[in-house]
Amino acid sequence: MGHKDYAEEHDKKRPNIVQEILGFLLYVAMVVGITFFIITFIGQRTYVSGSSMENTLHHGDNLIVDKITYRFSKPKRFDIIVFPFRHQEKTYYIKRIIALPGETVQIREGVILINGKILRESYGKEIMKSAGLAADPITLGEDEYFVLGDNRNDSTDSRDPSVGVIHKDEIIGRAFIRIWPLDKIGVLKHQ
Repeated sequence: MGHKDYAEEHDKKRPNIVQEILGFLLYVAMVVGITFFIITFIGQRTYVSGSSMENTLHHGDNLIVDKITYRFSKPKRFDIIVFPFRHQEKTYYIKRIIALPGETVQIREGVILINGKILRESYGKEIMKSAGLAADPITLGEDEYFVLGDNRNDSTDSRDPSVGVIHKDEIIGRAFIRIWPLDKIGVLKHQ
């Protein structure tokens, strides 16, 4: 093998290395782009901090939030939703929808009334001690939702003036899958 043959062979390898580097960079750019698209429009990971959703969700649970469903359908009663806390940046609340747009909600003696009728539900951890804002009837507007934490006596939710009713455009998405802890992985029950 002569010097010329070696040089030609060496030159043939160089473009392959450049192509491999460009291919790798293109691959990384695609992965980053797809990840950004998924996080922005389809789903995102969130972490549960606190006990307001016990016994359904616990401090330290990691969830995937479905951000696409509400682009095509309306939130439903008992959906577990994520929304930003209005008074503190980068703080998000996770609560359960109890009352829907156009409904009147009231809490009397620990019982939830929707349009004057008792709401049959089994999500509350215990009987509510405080009705908060819902001691008086609250009639929801066309894009408003009334939310409660499942741990009713340890939850800052629509009963509290700092949260109040939630507007549809505030809802980031619906808690969909628990991914941590490993022994509790699975799709969350909403209805």
